[in-house]
Amino acid sequence: MSVRRSTVLALATLTAAGVLTACGNPDVSTDVAASKDKKHTGVNTSPDQDRLRGEKVDAVAALVPEAIRERGTLRIGASADAVPPLGFYATDDRTRIGSEIDIATLVADTLGLKPEFEEVSWENLFVGLDSSKFDGVLSNVTVTEERKEKYDFATYRLDNIAFEAKKGSGWKVKGPADVAGKTISVSSGTNQEKILVEWSEENVKAGREPVDIKYFQKENDYYLPLQSGRIDAHLGPSPSAAYHVATSGQSEIAGQISGAGGGLQGKIAATTKKGSGLVEAYAAAIDHIVKDGSYGKVLKRWGLSGEAVEKSEINPPGLPRTKS
Repeated sequence: MSVRRSTVLALATLTAAGVLTACGNPDVSTDVAASKDKKHTGVNTSPDQDRLRGEKVDAVAALVPEAIRERGTLRIGASADAVPPLGFYATDDRTRIGSEIDIATLVADTLGLKPEFEEVSWENLFVGLDSSKFDGVLSNVTVTEERKEKYDFATYRLDNIAFEAKKGSGWKVKGPADVAGKTISVSSGTNQEKILVEWSEENVKAGREPVDIKYFQKENDYYLPLQSGRIDAHLGPSPSAAYHVATSGQSEIAGQISGAGGGLQGKIAATTKKGSGLVEAYAAAIDHIVKDGSYGKVLKRWGLSGEAVEKSEINPPGLPRTKS
């Protein structure tokens, strides 16, 4: 199935299930997704998103380093993987849409800059920051103590992750003991991998079986292995897991935890190279869109209202370092 067809079907099913809130232009000419009962949901997956736009706020824009203000653009790195509802392709199989793109656009508007997006692999997001190719990354990046050594963060969303299992498994995950001896997949280099590795190590120390961890290059590569029984579950971002559960009708959420592990609420943040001078500008821009209501509208549009923050925090406590 093509990316376009799967996206339209997915959004239709997800909206019908109540995970997404209907929005956009309901006219059929925009290729709006329709639910199984053929009623129009109002979810627009066409390239013409009628995206919410903001206006420059001089006091916030003044926080941007002079060289970037003179350039007039904000170079934003984003993951190239299609992970609805965070970032995926519209019906033309070319235009990127999703919550992360919408929020990044509002931030750039508030800063008086034109957003320039570049989609790269996950690891190259950080390579791009290190080389100053990107001014920032807004792509579901969780604050971690290790990352804080090289990057500055301005939070804009809570971070939760979920175990997705085959439908009817009857399996519930609340802690490390529940995954002992299980085969679970994650995407490499993510905070969910870090948590799963720590849980596996905790199981071994407690005399239980370790977790058999499998890796897939792309976030949706686990779909077939999950249905065939080659893996017991996939641990990934809660928004995309909920999306796939509603889309496929073949899986279920076995458990949900904070993206920072036990005892700490994980947080997603605009990420910039440490010392770039941009983190204060990002935080102020995020605070502005929270106050003017545009931020809330974006989250509601994509079914993420439950992950809203009241204000942006700069470099808050993050996912702890792995114990050696």
